Amino acid sequence: MTPVRAKIILSSVLAICVLGGTLLLSLSQAPSTQSALAPIPGNVNAQVPAPTEGIVQTPLAEVLSDRVVEYHIDVQLTEDHVLKGTSTLTWTHPGKKTVSELYFHLYPNAFASDETTFMKESGGKLRGDAMPKDGYGSMKLTEIKTPDGLSLLHRIQYVQPDDGNIHDKSLVKVRLPKPVKGGESITLHMSFEVDMPRIFARMGTADNFVMAGQWFPKLSVYEPVGTRNRKTEGWNLHQYHGNSEFYSDFGIYSVRIAVPANYTVAATGFPTKPYYKKDDQRIYQFYADDVHDFAWAASPDFVVVEEPFSAPNVPGVRIKLFLDPAHADLKDRYLYAAKSALSNFSKWYGKYPYSTLSIVVPPKAGNGAGGMEYPTLVTAFGADETSPGYELERTVIHEIGHQYFYGMIASNEFEEAWLDEAFTSYAEERLMEQEYGLSSHIPLQSGYITSPASLTQEAWKYDSQQHYAENVYTRGKLVLRAIEQQIGIKKMDKVMSAYAAKYRFKHPTTKDFQTVLEQVTRKSWAAFFDQYVYSNMMADFAVDSVQVKDQSTETEPNYISTVKLSKRAGDYTGIPVVFAFKDGHMIRKEWDGKDANVIYNLTYKEPIEWVMVDPSYSIAIENKHINNYMRAEVEEEIQTRFNISITKLIETLLGSLSW
Repeated sequence: MTPVRAKIILSSVLAICVLGGTLLLSLSQAPSTQSALAPIPGNVNAQVPAPTEGIVQTPLAEVLSDRVVEYHIDVQLTEDHVLKGTSTLTWTHPGKKTVSELYFHLYPNAFASDETTFMKESGGKLRGDAMPKDGYGSMKLTEIKTPDGLSLLHRIQYVQPDDGNIHDKSLVKVRLPKPVKGGESITLHMSFEVDMPRIFARMGTADNFVMAGQWFPKLSVYEPVGTRNRKTEGWNLHQYHGNSEFYSDFGIYSVRIAVPANYTVAATGFPTKPYYKKDDQRIYQFYADDVHDFAWAASPDFVVVEEPFSAPNVPGVRIKLFLDPAHADLKDRYLYAAKSALSNFSKWYGKYPYSTLSIVVPPKAGNGAGGMEYPTLVTAFGADETSPGYELERTVIHEIGHQYFYGMIASNEFEEAWLDEAFTSYAEERLMEQEYGLSSHIPLQSGYITSPASLTQEAWKYDSQQHYAENVYTRGKLVLRAIEQQIGIKKMDKVMSAYAAKYRFKHPTTKDFQTVLEQVTRKSWAAFFDQYVYSNMMADFAVDSVQVKDQSTETEPNYISTVKLSKRAGDYTGIPVVFAFKDGHMIRKEWDGKDANVIYNLTYKEPIEWVMVDPSYSIAIENKHINNYMRAEVEEEIQTRFNISITKLIETLLGSLSW
């Protein structure tokens, strides 16, 4: 069901005046609008001089989302890498029930000590990066007040709805002096300071590089009835966990960033005026709407490259590279990957609606900030002096894929992370095959699934980061590949396109995707989803026995071969089976998979030599291939050695894979 969400009623007014060479930006209290560059004529690969920091943009009158929140933020990066900020937040209540409190995510507090929920669950590590010595960080609210000056600082309370950990301060409740009714708006003025952690998990500093992700007090999501299939409205509240990422409402951001005078800033959205210098600082002004987050990075070492790009469903985008010097000579690889991702993903999943796309390449020491997605801004992995392989392109393509499933479709990554990560991994894998000819090695990937779990459980309930990655990324992607294998790529394209179009800016659920799949294919997928999505099933089809009875006569050879197959786990339709005889003759059959066991009696002039279920490994969700094959005559000792050798080979190959 499509969520029904309250629209913000007040219209927006954006007045842009140029007085004495200074651009003044004035926004009304209600949200404004999103910009898009005009289509670029001629060659879509046309180059322009870089950098072009004087280019500014203005919003156009197009509203794409329910703009529930509006942030006006001023932030200063000090020489010792502390963020000092003020924020004016306006929230329009999208539900009907009166609320008496607001909830804010204070994500930097995840790094305040070893006792926070994030640190306890992650062990101070994420994706192979460990927290540097004394790399702690935190956020402090220094003021919260109403427009008439009433301080609410004494009304805050840290809450831990997921685990009750009193040492965790990543979520805070603010009791309001006056309740807010459905459809009403409330404005608060906040002041805050962030002592930036050393980078190992997405945000922080590495030498003179700064990655400001999840850096400001961010309002939690209030879900009306119907949003993500809710029966009763209310707040969606979770702490910052070791595995989880984020979930926010769409809105407007107007952000002014002050950095040391030698720093360059990359940010969500676009600049509304050129940066200017004041008191040994550079002052940047950025604007973004119809986004649910705002991130920025800063460094004095960025090598900046910009190019305009347009393609079908990409009316006009300015691609901006902020490269670490170690990768300055790789700009063409980054640009080609970005253009391939934008043009293909926009064709498959709908128009890219924003006018900018920034790619930040951190230094090697800031690798922990790499491989992340934010609206209109993504990060590659840290630059190394060695020549990178295709992981450079794969990372850029994957993170740009997030612009669609994380950015525009915006599922809840706390509770259904696979709707973002698996869908993005599916898109990335398809594009890498198409553009770079890289095989996806489905049998190896499925063999990697050793501990399957439900794809719809909360992110922090997986046993470990590895368990989370194994399921949310790999197994979820294999589930999508299995659907594609059963319905064909053309119909799968229709499913994905219909899903992306229907739930653009809507926060869908797994059941929403299932409904679209059933509507497009005109059949029920309930049994499939019950086993492979909502539960922890993987398929397992085996050859149990092969027996040959010689019924030859003196004049005519004749053998009856009896083959027993079993379905040991999981349902699937159309299971291919190959029967090979000693003279090279082969018979191919398709097992419907309805029964748990099936027996084939085959009569032929030669005895059967071997049998194999799914010989081309076309069933993406089968992870136990060792029992798919059996020879009719193999000495037990040889058979045992063969099985051990195959097992060791698979273990060796899978051991080389990493998340």
